[in-house]
Amino acid sequence: MAAPYASGMAYEQKTRPSDEPVLEFLRSVEPARRRAQGLQLLHIFREETGAEPRLWGRSIVGFGHDRFTYATGHSGEMMRVGFSPRKAALTLYGLTLYGSNADLLDRLGKHRVGKGCLYVTKLEDVDLDVLCQLIRRGWSDVDTFTESHPQALVEPVEPTRQPSR
Repeated sequence: MAAPYASGMAYEQKTRPSDEPVLEFLRSVEPARRRAQGLQLLHIFREETGAEPRLWGRSIVGFGHDRFTYATGHSGEMMRVGFSPRKAALTLYGLTLYGSNADLLDRLGKHRVGKGCLYVTKLEDVDLDVLCQLIRRGWSDVDTFTESHPQALVEPVEPTRQPSR
């Protein structure tokens, strides 16, 4: 059910968790180079989060599942961290929320940052150890979201566990 905005307009979340198989999606990604990078990211994200992936929408591989609710009643769901092997670039989610992690981004290698996404053209152009640190921080850091949205309550839908190291 869509929650109303303060203006009274209803909002329907577009990117929702799906039951479509993640491996089936990743094996269908073109070109082959991007498919291989997607499969490599799947392995990295699994290792760093200790979680199983879930497809969000048609093309985002997410890890973790949180629900947020604002004081206005507006609510939604989000993955904790994730990625999408898009044609133009690999899009990584949950690693750069609201300007966080500048210390690691300085050492990452070639990338671009959007409002809430990190864009990498080739995994070969980034330091994978630094990427792993970003994933671990994104996985464990709900505080960045709640600090930037002080009226929001965030609750895990799926239990979040820390990977064993």
